[in-house]
Amino acid sequence: MKIYTWILLFPLSILVSKPLLAQGILKEYIELGIENNLVLQEKDISIDKSMLALQDAKSYFLPVVDFGMTYNLAKGGRKINFPVGDLLNEAYRTLNELTQSSQFPQLDNVNVNFLPNDFYDARFRVSMPIINPDLSYQKDIREKQVQVTEYDLAIYKATLIQDIKLAYYDFCTAHTAIEVIASSKELVEHNLKDNESLLKNGTGLHASVLRAESEVENINALMIEAENREKNAIYYLNFLLNRPLDSPLVFKEQAPDWDLINTLTQDENLSGRPELLQISTYQAIQETQLKASQNFWIPRLNTFADLGSQAFNFEFSSQNSAYVFFGLNLSMPVFQGGRNRNQIQRSQLELQTISIQENLLENKLNLDLKLAKNQLKTSEASYRSAEKKTESSSAYLRLVDRGFKEGANSLIEFIDARNQYTQAALQKTINAYALLKAQATLERQLLTDTY
Repeated sequence: MKIYTWILLFPLSILVSKPLLAQGILKEYIELGIENNLVLQEKDISIDKSMLALQDAKSYFLPVVDFGMTYNLAKGGRKINFPVGDLLNEAYRTLNELTQSSQFPQLDNVNVNFLPNDFYDARFRVSMPIINPDLSYQKDIREKQVQVTEYDLAIYKATLIQDIKLAYYDFCTAHTAIEVIASSKELVEHNLKDNESLLKNGTGLHASVLRAESEVENINALMIEAENREKNAIYYLNFLLNRPLDSPLVFKEQAPDWDLINTLTQDENLSGRPELLQISTYQAIQETQLKASQNFWIPRLNTFADLGSQAFNFEFSSQNSAYVFFGLNLSMPVFQGGRNRNQIQRSQLELQTISIQENLLENKLNLDLKLAKNQLKTSEASYRSAEKKTESSSAYLRLVDRGFKEGANSLIEFIDARNQYTQAALQKTINAYALLKAQATLERQLLTDTY
């Protein structure tokens, strides 16, 4: 009889006496999920792209050096005729006769095409802005857009950590339920065999056999449900980890951290939420855009200098073809049909919209925080109740077990006590992981790095 009792209690004793292990495996899964997650990788690329856009905005403050060249081939077109030979040749001839020399040559009339033929113009141009407030505003906007992208990454990362925790706790709940149901299944199947044996010997009741068969079917249904829940939890967690869906998971029982729970329930600080920081950055971007719109009247002044050469037939001479050209370019709006005023009004309206969205977000986050705290308190109360019920059912089981060994209690009474304890232990496990899930939800609301 003692051996039989030990066999009945052994599976559950393993479950109850199993030491509570640290959350090392959960931390490993979280780190693996962060490393492998495709969305996080995509958002990392977005941050890199934002940084490149910021570098582009800064580059506009530096001088720009360009090389350009034009080469022309032309025939025909308008001409300019200048009869320089007709005007001067007679005078030059007379002068040569008077001086008995040839100092004054004969000149040909000049015909010059407006379209130059076989003509090139090659130059290096250095340009640089002197007054352009748009460049400063664009740099500030790009810097804030980098921050927005980083906050977006932080939001998704925090949500991913929460999802991994919840998925692993679902897996642990289903895995533990399977262990508890398996131990109960062994008991009810043995109970069915005993009742069938008693019925064959003429000392049992047919109703007892039917009841035992019903318990076996109920346990089988619970086992199928728990196994499917475990498979679904495995599939979902592996999906979050970006692994094959059938990859095995390591089970380690998780224990509530009461000090952490107490700290979380007292924390009210939401200032570190990236959602709030992100919308504040959006507001700062729009304020910068409004300043840029209001300063439309400031003139834009640029300077440039050309260092080049131009001549016919690709000739080059430092004295005849080389040149240096310097200039300033000033631009100032005078009339643009009211577009600048409309842009200012659009920026102001956008600021009002962002302000409303910020208020809505703060209200929502405060509501989510209060709901998460209430859920954690409810889960804690349910866990405490299940813990007390497990203690009482354990004491009752020990009492009935002692009576069963002494012959004072029947096997049916022992089985009922054992079932009560099994159900209490299962409910305690379920409530424990429900408490951990509520804790993970509150951690997400407060954005605490507790993994």
